[in-house]
Amino acid sequence: MNDTLSALVIKITMLVIAALLLFAPFLFQDVRALEVAARICIFIVLVASYDLLIGYTGIVSFAHTMFFGFGAYGAAIALKQMGPGWDAVALGTVAGVLVSLVVAAGIGLISLRVKAIFFAMITLATASVVLVLASQLSQITGGEDGITYRAPDIFKTATKLLVDEDGKVVRWFGVKLNGKLAAYYFVFLTSAALFFLLLRVTVSPLGTVLKAIRENEARAEAIGYRVVAYRTFVFCLSAVVASLVGSVYAIWLKYTGPETTLSFTIMIDILLMVVIGGMGTMWGGVIGAVLMVMAQYYLRDLMGIASEAMSGIPLLPELLAPDRWLFWLGIIFILLVYFFPKGIVGTLMTKGARG
Repeated sequence: MNDTLSALVIKITMLVIAALLLFAPFLFQDVRALEVAARICIFIVLVASYDLLIGYTGIVSFAHTMFFGFGAYGAAIALKQMGPGWDAVALGTVAGVLVSLVVAAGIGLISLRVKAIFFAMITLATASVVLVLASQLSQITGGEDGITYRAPDIFKTATKLLVDEDGKVVRWFGVKLNGKLAAYYFVFLTSAALFFLLLRVTVSPLGTVLKAIRENEARAEAIGYRVVAYRTFVFCLSAVVASLVGSVYAIWLKYTGPETTLSFTIMIDILLMVVIGGMGTMWGGVIGAVLMVMAQYYLRDLMGIASEAMSGIPLLPELLAPDRWLFWLGIIFILLVYFFPKGIVGTLMTKGARG
C-alpha cells in the first residue's frame, strides 16, 4: 500500500465517521444509538487531547480523567445550585477550567522535571486523591450517588424547536425537532470545534517542537527550547480541553458522579483507544474511540445473537455467552495490537511510507 492510498483510506474513513455522527439522529432513530453517538463525540476529543500528551509530547499521565471530572463537576454543581440557566453553565465551565489549569500547572512545574515513570506515578496519586474526595465530600459532590440536575431549557425533550400550524413539533425525516436533538448537536458541534483546535495545534510550529521533544528531549534542550516550559504548557492545554469536554458531557448526561467522570476505568479506556487508533496521529483517536465505544455498547448484543445462532454446536454457545464479552474484547484488542503494532492509523501510515 503506497502513501497516497493509505492517506486516501484514512481520509475516506474519517469522512464516513464524520457523516455518520453528523446525521446520527436521522440515521439511527433510537435513544441508545443517540447516546452512543454522543459518547463517541465526547471520547474523540478526550482521546485526542490525551494523544497530544502521550503521542506528540511523550508525557505519560494518569490524571486525564481528573481534569475531565473537574469540568463535569464544575458544570454539575453550578447547575444544581443556580438552576438550569446558561449563566450556571458558563460559571461552572469556567470554574472547572480554572481548577484544571491551576492543578495542571502545579503538577507540571513541580513534576515534569523528573523521569517519566515518577511523573506518571504522581499523576496517578493526584487523580486517586481527587476520586476519594469526590466520593467523600457528599455535601458538595453528592458522594458515590453523584449529582442529578436539569440542563438549560432548550435541551429538554419537551422543548419544541419548530412547530407547525397546529402547534405540534415539526418532524424532519421522522425525527422530532425537539430539545434532545438540540442537545446532541450541541455535543457534536462543541466536540468538533475542540477536536479541530487540537488538530490545528499538531500541525502548527508548536506541534513540531512537541515532536522534537518526544524524539530527543536532550537535543531539543540543547538547541534552545525550554523543554519543561513546553511540556507544562501542553499539559495545561490538554487539561483545559479535557475539562471543557467534561462540562459538555455533564450537560448532555444531566448526571455527574465518580463512576462517569473520575473512574480509573475511563482512564484505561482512553489508553486503549489511543493504542488501538495509533499514538501521535490524532486521527487514530477517532478510530479508537469509535471502535471502543461501539464494542462497549454492542459487543454483548452481537455475542448474544451469535450464541443463539450456534445453540446446536457444543461448547460454542457457552464461549459466546454475552457475560463473556470482556474476554472477547481482550482477545480483539490483542489481535489489533498484533496486526497493527503502531495502531490502526499509525500502521497504515507506516506501511504507506514504506510503499
